[in-house]
Amino acid sequence: MSLTPFLLGLYGFACICLLLAIAQGRQSRLHWRTRRRFAAGHRALWALVFVLLALLGAFSGTALLGYRRLTSEALVATLDAHSIGPQRYTVGIEFPDGTRREIDLAGDDWQLDARVVKWTPSAVVMGAEPLYRLDRINGRYHAIEQERAMPKSAVALSEHVLPDLWSLKRRFPQTLGFVDADYGSAAYLPMVDGGRYTVTLAAAGGLVARAADAATAEKLQLAERAE
Repeated sequence: MSLTPFLLGLYGFACICLLLAIAQGRQSRLHWRTRRRFAAGHRALWALVFVLLALLGAFSGTALLGYRRLTSEALVATLDAHSIGPQRYTVGIEFPDGTRREIDLAGDDWQLDARVVKWTPSAVVMGAEPLYRLDRINGRYHAIEQERAMPKSAVALSEHVLPDLWSLKRRFPQTLGFVDADYGSAAYLPMVDGGRYTVTLAAAGGLVARAADAATAEKLQLAERAE
């Protein structure tokens, strides 16, 4: 269920309470001018109550909005794999901006690596979302012996050479206090012929890989049983 109506209700409640607080404050001021001290104090007390309720409603709405962002996921890439030989695949990577790359990988799994910058909780509540930069994609083997002996296949996805926020945080950890954590994250799944996959970035900062359709999910189950 969408949180939007509830959020609007909380912010609407905060606005109504704020208007009532203003009205009570004006009444208190009028009573004070006419030397009705008790009535002025009574109105001032109600104004304070409505201000506190307005703050509570606004804070609850903001906290709930931040929670929705914390549990959302952003699409990072869509992948497809096509077999070109034993333990060799052509993997296509389509990015959210529509660009696409095709890469030949050797192994049983594809693995996508990214650099992730996660903000402090207060920044997340205000709307800041995790930042990421895809670092590379590589093939990996299930068998340790093959992983050690077989040729490695890895392709860089980032061509940045200047220091970025991720690097600066590692070099000057005390100066970027609004950055909560910076780390690498990876997601991988078995490569199957005709497989389609999605990779998302969870708001907590980790990459999540899933089958993009039922056919791929079935192929992954068959591959898992065959191991």
